[in-house]
Amino acid sequence: MIKDIGIAFRPLLEAARDLSPIVLVIVFFQFVVLNQPVPDLGKIVVGLLFVLLGLALFVRGLEIGLFPVGEAMAHAFAKKSSLAWLLLFAFLLGFGTTVAEPALITIAQKAANIAAQGGFIEHNVQAINDYANGLRLSVALSVGLAILLGVLRILLAWSLPVLMIGGYLLVAGMTQIAPPEIIGIAYDSGGVTTSTITVPLVTALGIGLASSIEGRNPLLDGFGLIALASLMPIIFVMVFGIWMAA
Repeated sequence: MIKDIGIAFRPLLEAARDLSPIVLVIVFFQFVVLNQPVPDLGKIVVGLLFVLLGLALFVRGLEIGLFPVGEAMAHAFAKKSSLAWLLLFAFLLGFGTTVAEPALITIAQKAANIAAQGGFIEHNVQAINDYANGLRLSVALSVGLAILLGVLRILLAWSLPVLMIGGYLLVAGMTQIAPPEIIGIAYDSGGVTTSTITVPLVTALGIGLASSIEGRNPLLDGFGLIALASLMPIIFVMVFGIWMAA
């Protein structure tokens, strides 16, 4: 009985352990450096409890659902031996998870509002929505292509360092010609795409695929999809900015 209770509360204890460093940092600076009482302590405690519960449920959901599903589908596609279906699935997985990414939705809308205020686009609802949607679709397409490229890398044993170095050299060159207003957004787009929805499914796909193909090492070949998914949006968003400025 006690063992079962311990297993049930294990995700909460692990979430509390993971959150403890940031809580300690906030407490230290609030009381030692700023020397001020915590405002609305009750609300903060309730908020931390919600974060703790949400993080525990999220991690448990990954363990139970998303990781097994991603790996199982990768194994199934490898056995099916259909390259076209596998590549289509990889593209749609990257596109679909990115379009649904809450962080991307937020930053795209914020970027559209700032662009309107700065005169980069017209200051009306239609222009703001078009800019935000265009930014989201650009990033989603780029991540879809990045996952497709990553799957090809696993299948054909391409070098990840070569792809990454070449990609960032391209980014450095495009930075010189892209509108200054879009550069910061482009670089941030690479980070917001690799968040709560995209990372678990894409990682599971890579590991499952590398585990299913003879001669591939899951540790060496199964990872790297997230790196490509962080790189490609930078390129595509700068292309979007150049197109908008033309």
